[in-house]
Amino acid sequence: MDFRLTARQEELRSSARGLTDFIMKYEADCEENNGLPPQAHAAIRDAVLGSGLQAVNMPAEWGGAGLTILEQVTVQEELGRLTGALWDTVWRPANALRFCTPEQRERYLVPVIRGARRDCYAVTEPGAGSDPQSIRTTATRTADGWVLNGEKWFVTVGDHADFMIVLAAAGEEGEPTLFLVDKDTPGVEMTRVPRFMHTFVYEHPEFTFTDVRVPHDAVLGGIGKGYDITRSWFTEERLMIAARTTGAAERALELARDWAVERRQFGSRIADFQLVQGMLADCAVDIAVNRAYAHQVAWEVDAGLSDRKTLHAKAAIAKLSASEAAGRVIDRCVQIFGGRGYDRSYPVERLYRELRVDRIWEGTSEIQRLIIAGELVKRGTGVLQLPHA
Repeated sequence: MDFRLTARQEELRSSARGLTDFIMKYEADCEENNGLPPQAHAAIRDAVLGSGLQAVNMPAEWGGAGLTILEQVTVQEELGRLTGALWDTVWRPANALRFCTPEQRERYLVPVIRGARRDCYAVTEPGAGSDPQSIRTTATRTADGWVLNGEKWFVTVGDHADFMIVLAAAGEEGEPTLFLVDKDTPGVEMTRVPRFMHTFVYEHPEFTFTDVRVPHDAVLGGIGKGYDITRSWFTEERLMIAARTTGAAERALELARDWAVERRQFGSRIADFQLVQGMLADCAVDIAVNRAYAHQVAWEVDAGLSDRKTLHAKAAIAKLSASEAAGRVIDRCVQIFGGRGYDRSYPVERLYRELRVDRIWEGTSEIQRLIIAGELVKRGTGVLQLPHA
């Protein structure tokens, strides 16, 4: 077992750091203006395409970067350093789009990969959050397609995207099904854009669907396949959250360490105070342990060494542990900065607000605990073991 980065992984890490450094210059504007103007988005899009890191989760033959899961984790760690959730400007099409038919791929996925279109995922509803099976959005079959009615909340990138992947209960049986819906389709209305605690380069609007007519070929992946497709996406996305939060925590620690070395109080560097040293050390432990585990699980996914249910539980462990550890790290770093850590012009303050949501979206910490406990109860402690040949 070799944990050294390969030459390719190191090249990808270096490219991702370079791209991160380029995008980082937009952080202050994003914070001050609650987003970026079109010209900034265009400049970042060109930089992403120039880096070759567009659509890292899509095959090279479709125009994506075609990275393995471990390679994606390596890239996401670097992008996670960005505040304003600017990592999301380096687009990763929804994994559900892998299930496009060839015709759907040319119309939707390929333009997304090229940076010409943007997708958003509409699953959550006022009464259906952690339990997507409670969805009330319906799709009624008609002679020429389907009619969608319902409401969706927290549609990340919904303000910027031009089409949506909508989960609805289809037909008389209410089979969970994904639909590709162009945002300008009559009956689609963005009803509210909530202001959340963090500053996000994109918004998370609420939408209503009123007699929205789509053709038969708007179905993505087949009738009744919506939950299965969404669950497969969760495994990978939870690993990416583990990677990004680890990268964010490392940036915060770097800033806090430099501040502690430079800042003097009572005639000494605050880095010489044992209470501050303890916080720095605890941060290092949280980061190192979670990086190692996220890399391990990504390696297992790529190697196909564990079954789907075990990997699902391990991804839950990675997401739970890394997101909560990052919360501890950034809290300590704000404390080390003192009053300046509460100033929005400092990255540690922005990270403090932004990392909080990682314990909520793509499955709350409580849902991750239920997944992990379910695996333990049903199949024992094998989830803790390294795979063997």
